[in-house]
Amino acid sequence: MAALAFAGRAFDIVDRTGLWWGARRALIVADLHLEKASWFAARGQMLPPYDSLATLERIAALVAQRDAREIWCLGDNFHDGDGPARLGGAAQTLLASLCAAHDWHWITGNHDAALPATIGGSVHDQAECDGLVLRHIADPGETAPELSGHYHPKIRVETRARGVSRPCFATRGNKLILPAFGALTGGLDARHPEISSALGGKGEALLAVRGQLLRFAL
Repeated sequence: MAALAFAGRAFDIVDRTGLWWGARRALIVADLHLEKASWFAARGQMLPPYDSLATLERIAALVAQRDAREIWCLGDNFHDGDGPARLGGAAQTLLASLCAAHDWHWITGNHDAALPATIGGSVHDQAECDGLVLRHIADPGETAPELSGHYHPKIRVETRARGVSRPCFATRGNKLILPAFGALTGGLDARHPEISSALGGKGEALLAVRGQLLRFAL
């Protein structure tokens, strides 16, 4: 956990890639890409079919630890539009229980532009919470403080022993891009021009390490 101040509000980075908004008792995550393994399996690339359950168990652990009231998922919640229909077994049961017990909100993304009403919770194209805009892809023209996902930012850090690559938050001004939370998600270098464009310029990468927030200029 590491404290993060953004847009005059207090947050904590939790479990490396989640964002805890204590004032609302809200857990905010991005890019779960549930049922990604089953999508690849249908195309002949067999992966262990446990990514959805692993991702939802991480959410459940954070929700229990923090006594969360709200859960916000910032798009690409499923890897494709048919993902909700493929979710089954323990993962389906866990998601249903989380949606029933909490105020769960899905923001749609480019991978899951339409989510069925049967998924539970509420579905939004984007949302506004206490002055913050929550959407999947950052809007360079947005003037309000904005939380988004989509780019899966990561950063490579050189240590004395070796270089390591870790998911990170990317920020500049009124924008904060969350890393991917899903178990089977890759990442885009936070220095990539696409991320700079989304931020409206070169910003900072934020990395939570042992309770501290490390900042790297991009």
